[in-house]
Amino acid sequence: MRSVCVVGLGLIGGSVLRAAAAAGRVTWGATASVQDAEAAGQDGYDVVDLATALERARVHDALVVVAVPLPAVEEVLRALPEGVRLTDVVSVKGPVADLVDRVAPHARYVGGHPMAGTSASGWPAGRADLFENAAWVVTAEDDADLDVLTDVTELALAAKAHVVPTTALAHDAAVARISHLPHLLAAVLASVGADGGPLALSLAAGSFGDGTRVAGSRPELVRAMCEGNRSALLDAVDDALGRLGAARGSLASTGGLAKTIEAGHAARLALQNQPEHTDLTIDLTAPDALRTLRDLGSRGGRIVGLNGTTALARTP
Repeated sequence: MRSVCVVGLGLIGGSVLRAAAAAGRVTWGATASVQDAEAAGQDGYDVVDLATALERARVHDALVVVAVPLPAVEEVLRALPEGVRLTDVVSVKGPVADLVDRVAPHARYVGGHPMAGTSASGWPAGRADLFENAAWVVTAEDDADLDVLTDVTELALAAKAHVVPTTALAHDAAVARISHLPHLLAAVLASVGADGGPLALSLAAGSFGDGTRVAGSRPELVRAMCEGNRSALLDAVDDALGRLGAARGSLASTGGLAKTIEAGHAARLALQNQPEHTDLTIDLTAPDALRTLRDLGSRGGRIVGLNGTTALARTP
């Protein structure tokens, strides 16, 4: 099993380190946070400085996982040794890929993004089972290094996630709608609720709590995530504003909200009632393997296992 070096030991990076160690991998990490470094060390994990961590990764041909906020990624990339195996868990993929191309073209990079998390942050918030049954995106671009793609897939599967192969562009467009827009709407909803004063907040129950949960995340992390995906998020915001505008117009003119509410109800049921999956295998040595993987992801399919050079997949 390939060793794993995690740079950044907050909620996601700390959980990756824990999950990799729990799966029997040799692991070590580095972080700029003194508090996270001390906490991880006290929990028995091997934490060293960045230069030492990356040199050890070079010597042992380890997989380096960059788990820092987008604004801090460039600093890590500039320190990478030649030819290192590299992935990341940053919530936007296009900007990270652009940074790798510009700053660390010598790295063997395949992007990643586990779709899991909480509103808490820092090493104490992480846990080894955070990714269990979660989707873990792996970018399968035309020029992807299949050897490293396999490394990233194996890491995700070891963390008990399932792998969704796609492109950086498709990933960023999707998460703008199902991750970044919800953060923005939660911030707006929380503000609107708070403007109702003490009475409104004293009456707030499950729907308000569920709708505003992610507004409890650290603002600087949410900003880095949402602002880093500006173009795709603008498209999602425009879509949401159009639907809100239509709902307002209907409410003002006829007093009815049936179309908006019924459409939302149907969409929620579609999320809950996923279709049955069909099992299939994908030969990773085939000339069109990357295209096949991307097609799998675009249809809502996922990789659930590896057997040598064969990916075991499920698709609707």
